[in-house]
Amino acid sequence: MGKWESSILTKFVLVLSFATVSFANSNSGLRAFYLVQQWLGSYCNQRGTKCCYPPTGKPSPDFTIYGFWPYYRDGSFPYNCGDDNYDVGRIKFLETRLRKEWPSFTCPQIGRKFWVHEWNKHGTCSKSSLGEIPYFQAALNLKNRANVFKALARAGIKPNNRFYSLKSIKKAITRSIGFHPWVVCNHNAQGKSQIWQVTLCADKTGRKLVNCPYIPRGRGNCASKIMFPSFY
Repeated sequence: MGKWESSILTKFVLVLSFATVSFANSNSGLRAFYLVQQWLGSYCNQRGTKCCYPPTGKPSPDFTIYGFWPYYRDGSFPYNCGDDNYDVGRIKFLETRLRKEWPSFTCPQIGRKFWVHEWNKHGTCSKSSLGEIPYFQAALNLKNRANVFKALARAGIKPNNRFYSLKSIKKAITRSIGFHPWVVCNHNAQGKSQIWQVTLCADKTGRKLVNCPYIPRGRGNCASKIMFPSFY
């Protein structure tokens, strides 16, 4: 397993440690999707983390898609649900949007392999509901509807390295988007608690936002006041 895959797997386990992750069970049934968005500044300023911009250069400040994960009725987050020889050429017409909304910041850059990884690990577990192209289209469309950056900006919450109450951040997102978010924090190199990920949910068709079937309480290591760091 490469360094990139190891890092992704580690973070996936940490974020979803509240649930038992299992391989796909044909009798489980898809219940919902978790749309996870991350703030690049909080991902890249962690101790020991190095980020590289995509070939298109430094993106504009925004939350970007971290993952689009199926959630099953039995409470599991399945992954690697089949050997799918995915042809990334199928989503070439989506690449402009994917580079902007769902980019990879790994070093070195891995290009299209990143989206192949996402499909093979997560998308294959939603094939009963979404095919290859609809899977990516659904994530992109939902991200545009759930614009976390704009929601926070409307409430005067900006990436200025200042501290904001966790309550005010959740309130701003809920008021703007209409659904309660699950906010996950991490710590920067100085050990300060900061906003990292925001999760919202979609129904099993991937077409509309819904209340998350399960949001763990007390997870994410968020302090009562957290920093919103500048963009990386």
